Amino acid sequence: MKKIVMNSIAALLFISAGNSIAQVDSKNEVKKLPSENIPTDPNVKIGKLENGLTYYIRNNGKPEDKVELRLAINAGSILENEDQQGLAHFVEHMNFNGTKNFEKNELVDYLQSIGVKFGADLNAYTGFDETVYILPIPSDNPETLEKGFQILEDWAHNALMTDKDIDEERGVVMEEYRLGLGPDKRMMTEYLPKLMYGSQYAERLPIGKQEVIENADYETVRNYYKDWYRPDLMAVVAVGDLDPEVMEQKIKDHFSKLIPVENARERKVFDLPNHDETFVAIASDKEAPFSQVRVYYKDLENAEDIVTTNDYRDQLVKNLFSTMINNRLDELRNSANPPFTYGFSSYGGTYARSKNAYQSFAMSGAGEQLKSLRALLEENERVKRYGFNSGELERAKKEYLAQLDRQFKDRDKQESGRIVGSYVSHYLSNSPIPGIEWISQFASANLPGIKLEEVNKLINDFLHEENRVIILTGPEKEDITQVKEEEVLAMLKDVENSEIEPYQETDIRENLITNAPKAGTITKVESNDKVGFKKLLLSNGATVVYKNTDFKNDEILFSAYSPGGTSLYSDEDYLNTGFANSGLAEAGIADLSLNDMSKMMSGKLVSVSPNIGSISEGFNGSSTPQDLETLFQMVHLYFTDLNKDEEAYNSFVTKQKNFLGNLLSNPNFYFQNELGKFRNEGNPRYLGFPTPEAFDSQDYDLAYEKYKERFSNAGDFTFYFVGNIDEAKLKEFASTYLASLPSSGKKEEYKVSAFREVNEYRKKVINKGTDPKSQVTILWNGETDYNQEEDFALGALGEVLTIKLVEKLREEEGGVYGVGARGNMSKIPYGSYNFSISFPCGPENVDKLTAAALAEVEKIKKEGPSEKDMAKIKESLLLNRKESIKQNRFWLNQLSAADREEKNINELLRFEEKVAALTAKEVKDVANTFLNEKYLLGILMPEEME
Repeated sequence: MKKIVMNSIAALLFISAGNSIAQVDSKNEVKKLPSENIPTDPNVKIGKLENGLTYYIRNNGKPEDKVELRLAINAGSILENEDQQGLAHFVEHMNFNGTKNFEKNELVDYLQSIGVKFGADLNAYTGFDETVYILPIPSDNPETLEKGFQILEDWAHNALMTDKDIDEERGVVMEEYRLGLGPDKRMMTEYLPKLMYGSQYAERLPIGKQEVIENADYETVRNYYKDWYRPDLMAVVAVGDLDPEVMEQKIKDHFSKLIPVENARERKVFDLPNHDETFVAIASDKEAPFSQVRVYYKDLENAEDIVTTNDYRDQLVKNLFSTMINNRLDELRNSANPPFTYGFSSYGGTYARSKNAYQSFAMSGAGEQLKSLRALLEENERVKRYGFNSGELERAKKEYLAQLDRQFKDRDKQESGRIVGSYVSHYLSNSPIPGIEWISQFASANLPGIKLEEVNKLINDFLHEENRVIILTGPEKEDITQVKEEEVLAMLKDVENSEIEPYQETDIRENLITNAPKAGTITKVESNDKVGFKKLLLSNGATVVYKNTDFKNDEILFSAYSPGGTSLYSDEDYLNTGFANSGLAEAGIADLSLNDMSKMMSGKLVSVSPNIGSISEGFNGSSTPQDLETLFQMVHLYFTDLNKDEEAYNSFVTKQKNFLGNLLSNPNFYFQNELGKFRNEGNPRYLGFPTPEAFDSQDYDLAYEKYKERFSNAGDFTFYFVGNIDEAKLKEFASTYLASLPSSGKKEEYKVSAFREVNEYRKKVINKGTDPKSQVTILWNGETDYNQEEDFALGALGEVLTIKLVEKLREEEGGVYGVGARGNMSKIPYGSYNFSISFPCGPENVDKLTAAALAEVEKIKKEGPSEKDMAKIKESLLLNRKESIKQNRFWLNQLSAADREEKNINELLRFEEKVAALTAKEVKDVANTFLNEKYLLGILMPEEME
């Protein structure tokens, strides 16, 4: 797959993207001018050791004291022998189960001790063509830094792979294999041979074959490691808050010792052969939750690397094409009779590195795949016949430049974890990495010169009968007539010969607000210097809380809160509007439809979404500093001028029905729904799953009136802003657009429901599905007085128990791929606690693993956590807080939560003190207080075991 990588770069690159590299002659034909190679970002150092290993190094200070390490192996499942299918992935697992310098489980144990979580931080993945190991580590401690590079070296050539360790890991890999079983995999086995026709890719899914995972002999496993883990197929990437010279020396010290393999096996590149005919694959499954349509036009030629500036400009043209076709598909999605729930088209890579394709996708309603397919085909055909228009092109350019401008402005605020992947991609697939400064200059110089004719002619290269593949997947039900191949082929011809009207452009007014509201005033300003935020009291009673930060240069996050929500509805009104509330904003604002708003907002990075929850109403949103006034205007209009549009609402309902209509055929969704019903027996306000029938019972008129009621009193709202804020402008906008909103002067409180879930031991076994897959959920919850110290300890108990459950259920028993525990207390709407353990496993292991999990609970209740485990979770808590405290989202959530729950916001500053003071006894005590015999045991079992 060849792709453009646009990562943020710290230092300005003064390379002239200068003159446009294409021109239009008197006949309006585009002629290419001389081209040069795309430069490499000067902020990254690329080197190669004598043994052939490549390395990438870059200093990046965000987050502080952290470095992201990657070991990229240019080998994946595509290189497996016939008797090795699944062993590329198996070898990846084995690298976490014993190396020369870290015995089995010692590696994970050590990393946990420095705050690195297994799964969330430490991880790896195996693809068709690559295997990549992911290791973020603290960089402010020389010892941990040294061990981090030692781990990376051990993965490269020091895996032990003893017979015993291989056998013990088979169960864990099989549990991951089990997770992948289901309708998607069954349908994939039907369509993949046609999509990847004649290719090795159709025969080498990374998860592999069960018989190989369970029975492969030891040398066959080790041979994959010996053949493909070698320096000429490796890259080490190090990006983070560390001196580049230190990183480079570490790489040389650890990886120069890798010995090149003599007579090494050829690293083949596998092609995707062409085919003359159109392939149609139709697959259905009784458990498939969604109906989907895919159309692939695979290129006739192999993909070429993006090397020159002409290549890069060509990609810009393709990006503009994708934006414009998807804008049209979005308009269809928002139409009165939407042909699909969601649709998009794009040009890009396939499973095979060597082949690109133009691809169109739609999620349709059950039984409506042909309708969705026709819509995709007709939009492609419409572009082929008539092209796009100049207004569409200008909007696409604005959208592209707005996104690029945000990346450029935040080039010095990009996290290392977001940068490192671009260098991995450069190594694996030669994706260009010129840096955001060069990209920004190049785009500014060349976008204006891209003509409509260039974009329009792309469709002629994209669409062709050869190498075309149509894939339909969806549910198998008695009331659904399955599509036949001949129907699909007939439709292809019919669309080509049908009458299709040109796209009709509609005029949109320039201003969101046509009449400026009469501004209110700011009556009081308060400051909290300790936490660093200010509070504005407005003349209508509303409150604005804002915190100015420098975490991102081009980001402002926003939310708003008012107590009440649907808790103030009668039971009947709530049941008749609960699902409809989500569709109210689909009508748009101020006589502008969603499609109108999309066009008007071209080039603006701003979003606002109103919401009505169970105990509050409010908003969520974001903007750039330059688009902040637009955000305020949208908030004002959602209060005062939400459209009422039955047609738009019905379009929303249609899409929801199509999306949700068959969801309960999936065992996991069915399990959660049945468990929810079981837990809410006797709850008069339980909505349950949003079925098509439930949507039919909703009252749009009532929902709209209730919305106006909930948003009629702005004086009861608190508005929160966090980011790069110009305080003078924020105060101006708050006075103009918020203080001017209507207010009744009343302050509401939400109502607390009288319903409480039964607090006693219960067991609910739910049978669904044909695959040998089970899910276990153990849940403790109930009403209690809220206690901040207990809340903190209960969260810590979840962290500790997760560590112990992974050790027991995964590493010792080999019975799960993943397992987790989590706990917390809530203050609103009433004091309560919640603690859960959840894991998937084989049906035959449910009882054994459930007993093992509960035994770990009892062990902590009796003995408490070890000091070693307490040290692990404390280090993790501190490491996470060190990063999160530099994120706007963290502060937005904390400021609003402190007000909602009436907590002292200054307590945030005591976090390190609270972590240090947390004791094993406190964790043991909350385990004994809350994890008693009164729990719910929910079990999903296959149908055949009923």
